[in-house]
Amino acid sequence: MRATGLSKVVPSGAAVLAILQDIDLEVMPGEAVAVVGASGSGKSTLLGLLAGLDTPSSGAVELAGTALFALDEDGRAALRARLLGFVFQSFHLLPALTALENVMLPLELAERADARAAATAMLERVGLADRLAHYPKTLSGGEQQRVALARAFVVQPQLLLADEPTGNLDAATGAGIIDLLFALNAERGTTLLLVTHDEMLARRCGRSIRLAGGRIVNGAGA
Repeated sequence: MRATGLSKVVPSGAAVLAILQDIDLEVMPGEAVAVVGASGSGKSTLLGLLAGLDTPSSGAVELAGTALFALDEDGRAALRARLLGFVFQSFHLLPALTALENVMLPLELAERADARAAATAMLERVGLADRLAHYPKTLSGGEQQRVALARAFVVQPQLLLADEPTGNLDAATGAGIIDLLFALNAERGTTLLLVTHDEMLARRCGRSIRLAGGRIVNGAGA
């Protein structure tokens, strides 16, 4: 994954606000990279641009040899479905679906015939074999995030994007989730890009990139 000259500006009254400015970044296959910085430094905006969930004011992103913003919205969605997994701070589970159905969903969208079996095996791997039929509201925060991890990894993504994955969890539960995240990442050889404000968590990654004022202040490049 490579970003070059990536910038994002938005109107702010009579002026414009530069959220990100001239970001150059390359993440190699199999790397685990942390993106750190103070609140408002542009971390989540960067992740959204790298995933094609938002469009830049200027610059380019290349995923698996494909120029992301040369694609239309449907094309970017198809590329995300094929290459990316996501884990968010707020879980983003569908409340009307059980744990199993939440994990099956991306597989069903990809028309995988083994969706139920693969989702069941993934939930067993994250320690939720006895929670398959539970709805999100009946699960603890840690259990919901385990479901989210299962959903992210079940599609065998090349790149996993995680945005403050322990932000809504207590310290002990969060530590368990991070151990599981890195274990799954190592097992599957996934490239990991992790947004966090937690310096101890960042040190578990192979490399850290620090943002300040919308710019990379260290760690640029590969």
